[in-house]
Amino acid sequence: MKTLTSICSVLVLAAGLAGAYGQSFATNINPALLYYQGFLVAPDLSESDSDFLWTKEWEGQVLPERFGKIMAGYDDQFRLVRAAARSTVPCDWGIDRSTGPGTLLPYLARTKAVALTTRFRLLWELQHGRQAEAREDLVAAFVLGRNVARDGTLISTLVQQAAEVLNCATLAAEFGRFSPEDLQQILAGFEAAPARRTVAECVPTETALCLGWIRNRIQALQQANPGNDAKVMAGVRELFAGMLEPGEERPEPQPGQTRMAGSAGPLPQASTRMRDDLPANDAWNRLSAAAGGTSAGVVRLLDELESFDRRLAPILALPHGEYEAQMAQLKAEVQSSPNPLLAVSFPSWERARPRELRVEMTYQMVRAAILYKLQGAAAFQSVTDPWGQGPFGFERFIFQGVDRGFKLTSACRANGWPEVLIFVEQEGPPFRVNGKLAGEARPETYPK
Repeated sequence: MKTLTSICSVLVLAAGLAGAYGQSFATNINPALLYYQGFLVAPDLSESDSDFLWTKEWEGQVLPERFGKIMAGYDDQFRLVRAAARSTVPCDWGIDRSTGPGTLLPYLARTKAVALTTRFRLLWELQHGRQAEAREDLVAAFVLGRNVARDGTLISTLVQQAAEVLNCATLAAEFGRFSPEDLQQILAGFEAAPARRTVAECVPTETALCLGWIRNRIQALQQANPGNDAKVMAGVRELFAGMLEPGEERPEPQPGQTRMAGSAGPLPQASTRMRDDLPANDAWNRLSAAAGGTSAGVVRLLDELESFDRRLAPILALPHGEYEAQMAQLKAEVQSSPNPLLAVSFPSWERARPRELRVEMTYQMVRAAILYKLQGAAAFQSVTDPWGQGPFGFERFIFQGVDRGFKLTSACRANGWPEVLIFVEQEGPPFRVNGKLAGEARPETYPK
């Protein structure tokens, strides 16, 4: 590990020297290779440093030297993340999908870690007047968020969504500390990033990765056990054992609310669509009954689900206002269907599309705010709220009697509260810039 780290450090140093002597960076390297190198050289924080970093609210504080030393430990990683953002070739994570739904995607947790660390990096860089470095780190983290979904899986696309919201919130919190020129370059960097992977685009990948893999395994079991369907069904049950489990809805992490040290945590698996609210045994019994107790019946249920997926994809691509009605009709069909696989897989898609629409809303708020800063009210009015019929609502934001910036409000009420993003222009006591508690003071400390 030390040798590998040294090699990566040498590569980073060489890149830095090339820039210092006016030489151009290589832009034909697979970004994923650079990201993997960056993940390897990220510091593995001690418990003491992790607690120091994550249990205190640093926004609005004079950062101590210890904070800067911890951030310096991420310099090599962020140089590589920046280099990856400059690459002109597609990002290929090199994932072997032969293990189907169990395929591990180790870069997902690391991508979230970069997005979370970016906030701290910006605080330190901006305190020391290094706006250009802060701008480059933010754009590079944003590009990584887009690139993480290049594998086309739904779970990677959800991580892409979470990372984008985090990066947009980071910019909003530090908005007034960037010059108009910096904001213009940040917007240009965001706009030049790879296109956001859509939920609808994930349907074919999920179909192949999950349904295709299961069907192939069933066929192999049938060929290995001719005339013994009971044994085939025992094998089929094992295939579903890791998938027919109760699901867990995880909230998107917000800056200052989620700790992410050097470790990646549990490794996410490629497909999470087969989840059920029932215990695994009950879910299997229901599936087996719907299949008539035969492996041929299970294949029939899979075929029905694949046909359903083909109908689902174009609905997931519809805009707000059209999507909801057609999705409601599809949900009614799922609820009345005797095929339990539809009920198991449908909720993942049902949750993902509204979340995707909210991410697009957040990004358009960022665009509107930067255009307002650069060109004024007319440019702001030109940006349409994806959840409404016109521009976002605009008002000055007063916190503890002081004008601290401006608040944009969307027509979206999908979460049960007005969706807002507050752009901070004046320094002062920290407050939350988005989410249900937007506009409320941030706590001084956070639990370990």
